[in-house]
Amino acid sequence: MNTIQYKKENVKGINIANREAGDPSNPTIVLLHGFPSSSHQYRKVLNQLSNEFHLIAPDYPGFGNSDFPSQNDYQYTFDHIAETINSFLESKAIDKYAIMIQDYGAPIGFRIATAHPDRITAIVNQNGNAYEEGLGQAWKTTMEFWSNRNKETEKALLPSFSLEGLEWQYTHGTRNPENVNPDTWHLDFLRLSRPNAHAVNLDLFYDYQNNVKLYPKWQQYLRDNQPPLLIVWGKNDAFFPESGAQAFKKDVKNIDYNIYDTGHFALEEDGNDIIEKMRSFLNKNVR
Repeated sequence: MNTIQYKKENVKGINIANREAGDPSNPTIVLLHGFPSSSHQYRKVLNQLSNEFHLIAPDYPGFGNSDFPSQNDYQYTFDHIAETINSFLESKAIDKYAIMIQDYGAPIGFRIATAHPDRITAIVNQNGNAYEEGLGQAWKTTMEFWSNRNKETEKALLPSFSLEGLEWQYTHGTRNPENVNPDTWHLDFLRLSRPNAHAVNLDLFYDYQNNVKLYPKWQQYLRDNQPPLLIVWGKNDAFFPESGAQAFKKDVKNIDYNIYDTGHFALEEDGNDIIEKMRSFLNKNVR
């Protein structure tokens, strides 16, 4: 088993922390994390697939172990984060790779894929949405915030940043909450407790509406480029229910479709099974 290296790469003055494992001469898989997590959510993937693949998992600015510049020094939008992560990959001369996307990883990954379709060899999708029919009930408060951003609508979202709110994100919809390592939400809570972290994340919540506007463009990318697609989806996700997974069938022909009886962070409860699915899918499509 290859060891994981914990690196930092300076990208336009910002240190992007990243976990890297496996032999760089093997096919590369870029692992793009969700909210409120970091590359830590891919620890099992890095451990188990590094014997056959080259894996790289960056932390976005303001997340994980990457720098956390102030809002004056860095614009916290999905456009800008995608640009930073793309520059990070270019600075490491990574120009051909599969992406694994989850939650925020989807809008970041799809922005990179639409800008550089020739670089993407395949997509592994664990609850990464690209369709309006994939927006679940849990978006209600955020949508109210989109239509009218004020102190009240901001306040309504603050429970998402509490320890209880973070625990809910990891355990809601799981078969057994005891299958989920509590270090996950405690680590995220530590990051979200830093000065200004709530403000930055509210900016990203607000900017998420621009992802929804880009859905037609991402769907067009899928129709035009037909990347091999592995769906490994937790069906009890309150944010991105199974209807979001089903929607990909409209646009992608080569789709390996797998649904799990778990929640938003499916790797926590069904990691071993998902990783074996990834292994066979990637060996078939990118090796």
